[in-house]
Amino acid sequence: MLDTLIVGAGISGLSTAYRLHQGQRQILVAEQRDRVGGNIATEHQGEFLWEEGPNSFSPTPELLKLAVDAGLKNDFVFADRNLPRYVYWQGKLRPVPMSPPAAVKSQLLSPWGKLRALAGALGFVSPNVEGKEETVADFFTRHLGEEVAQRLVAPFVSGVYAGDVHRLSAQAAFGRVTQLADVGGGLVAGAVLSRGKRKQSSSTVTENADIPKTKSGELGSFREGLQMLPRAIASKLGESVKLNWQLNNISPHPEQGYIAAFSTPEGEQSVEAKSIVLTTPAHVTAPIIQTLSPLTSTALQDISYPPVACVILAYPDEALRFSLKGFGNLVPRNQGLRTLGTIWASTLFPGRAPQGWHILTNFIGGATDPEIAQLSEEQIIDQVHQDLQKVLLKSDTNPKPLAVHLWSKAIPQYTLGHLDRLETIRNSLKSCPGLFLCSNYLDGVSLGDCVRRGEETAQAVLDYLG
Repeated sequence: MLDTLIVGAGISGLSTAYRLHQGQRQILVAEQRDRVGGNIATEHQGEFLWEEGPNSFSPTPELLKLAVDAGLKNDFVFADRNLPRYVYWQGKLRPVPMSPPAAVKSQLLSPWGKLRALAGALGFVSPNVEGKEETVADFFTRHLGEEVAQRLVAPFVSGVYAGDVHRLSAQAAFGRVTQLADVGGGLVAGAVLSRGKRKQSSSTVTENADIPKTKSGELGSFREGLQMLPRAIASKLGESVKLNWQLNNISPHPEQGYIAAFSTPEGEQSVEAKSIVLTTPAHVTAPIIQTLSPLTSTALQDISYPPVACVILAYPDEALRFSLKGFGNLVPRNQGLRTLGTIWASTLFPGRAPQGWHILTNFIGGATDPEIAQLSEEQIIDQVHQDLQKVLLKSDTNPKPLAVHLWSKAIPQYTLGHLDRLETIRNSLKSCPGLFLCSNYLDGVSLGDCVRRGEETAQAVLDYLG
């Protein structure tokens, strides 16, 4: 009997597995696809290298250590943290203010919008009288004003969650920010009071000379793309990782743990394990545990995943209106464009396109535009190209399409009631000892969140196994 069966070889599952592997536990990682990495999808064509899922990571201590332990110490690449971000507003790209002096000079906000944001940040905020759960739009409008909510927060939400600010829960999607307001009465006061706690927490992280020292605002990747990380971890796990294993059902073992039935290239397989970690998306997990925990299954079914298309287009230098120097641009939903945002990928990480060419990674669809899933690849490319002509391109140019990847169920939405759903899941799983959930519908969708959550889950499994 295995100590632990991990279902799913995305970064959540591999992070969990690696920690358990270090703890000398007998594990097996079962993945239904023919590759590891989950939504991490690095592709290349000639001298072009691009990502069709996550494009970079914020260098959290847990992620950096995992990569170093997996053998990638010399493969890190970090983007220039000073690269500006832009928002397309009223027909122009306008820099996102990244400091107080930049905010004063910013053309993205009106003088009244700046004063309103300053007053709210200092704590001059009307209370949430009804005490009800607020949407992201409600919270930031109340604290920083309508302009900040519409011109800065909404496009950011589109870029991170592909979400709708009028449906997402502020407490679930921006938990750290809402806690600042709770701690200090205003965002600035809360940040000041919380800074000491963060420093104290970071000082407890074990120093490791092999882990690169990074600065706030830096974004990272690897020399040959993000796919290097899951492949390196899987290489360390060796025969413990099984590909093309489709989970059919889980049932309680008559003595201890669970029995999992799989369809595999070698035929039907049955696995017995003292504990199981499900790292699959909510809509995949729900039917699997329907008989084990009906309440958990129902709560998971309420978590939506809108479609998002990742569109990779390449253009020669002469096709651009100006020289690209920046992270990329986001587009608020009321600016007449369907594209959510564009990452200037070959500027962010130089060397990923041939000399004289640029890769633009575009995202379109999401919770505010689910109809994108009904379009053909050619129609999606045409729509993105039309949008780019209004933002970055000259009118007489054609793209070199590299890829269109439609994620039919892309990013979990932390909509109103999400924290209540998670509480239901936690309580109902108490009747299923040894069954653990570890996926990005829980508490954060970034790669750093996935690694952190994987390590936390592994520790919970170790505690359970004793």
